[in-house]
Amino acid sequence: MNSKYLILILSMLVLSSCSKNPETYIEHLEGYWEIEEVTLPDGTKKKYTYNDTVDYINISDSLVGFRIKLKPGFDGTYETSHDTEQFTIKIENDSLNLYYETPYDTWKETVLLATNEQLKVTNKNKAVFLYKKFTPINVTK
Repeated sequence: MNSKYLILILSMLVLSSCSKNPETYIEHLEGYWEIEEVTLPDGTKKKYTYNDTVDYINISDSLVGFRIKLKPGFDGTYETSHDTEQFTIKIENDSLNLYYETPYDTWKETVLLATNEQLKVTNKNKAVFLYKKFTPINVTK
């Protein structure tokens, strides 16, 4: 009977150590992101081999931030759309959620993965967006 309890306790420890901590995603959100693919709820995937815009995400210490579309230039500069999307970060039910608010709409995205190289989010329509870190091309003479 004691061995059953020991196995149960060990199993719970292993499972809890394998569970994700969405708070660790926050440190990886900030930066320039280029969309790589979108997976629709029916499983259809759309790959993006070329993007003329990238998303820039900025976060303050108070877990609020903004996202803005930028168009990179060959000289290392960016043109901005001036359409800033403000968001608030909340950890809810073991998920990292971004609550966006613009003058035109409000919505939520859930961060599924955030590393130094990849960002994966899903929206209310259950579409999954996979981003990769953007590396600027700097063409100089």
